Amino acid sequence: MSDSKIQIKVGIVEFSGEGNQEWLATQLDKILAKVPELLKIELSTPPKATSPGNAGTANNGHAGEKPANLATYLKDKNATSNQVKKFLATAAYLQLNGKDRLSTSDVSNALKDAKQTKLNNPSDCLNQNIKKGHCEKDGAKQFFVTSNGFTELGIVE
Repeated sequence: MSDSKIQIKVGIVEFSGEGNQEWLATQLDKILAKVPELLKIELSTPPKATSPGNAGTANNGHAGEKPANLATYLKDKNATSNQVKKFLATAAYLQLNGKDRLSTSDVSNALKDAKQTKLNNPSDCLNQNIKKGHCEKDGAKQFFVTSNGFTELGIVE
């Protein structure tokens, strides 16, 4: 039997799977059964409190809150001098602001638009972050920041 692939997103619930069609259908049914319950949690969860050390910063270190300014965000994450960390922080910033899948040019353009110094080799930065488990490729030209990547930046998910 051939493998099948599926990817869906409903609110905060995202499911991506690959495998035997029967197994995949079973897993999808389990996820879909939990969607209403998970959406209620999202709607009823109060905003996370800011910690005293982060008062007035753009993101306060929490996933789900949109950071306002890339330059400030990079400084908050101590990601202005290390190229690999700067790439990761910029990708995380874009993802927190609603961009699900990214390309290296998205990261480069965001830095340019925010008047930040450019990366010498964005592709190499991506590859190093992939090796560390901080990013994961999705297809030939797209990637996303993993939960390990957010943890590396001190972002609580």
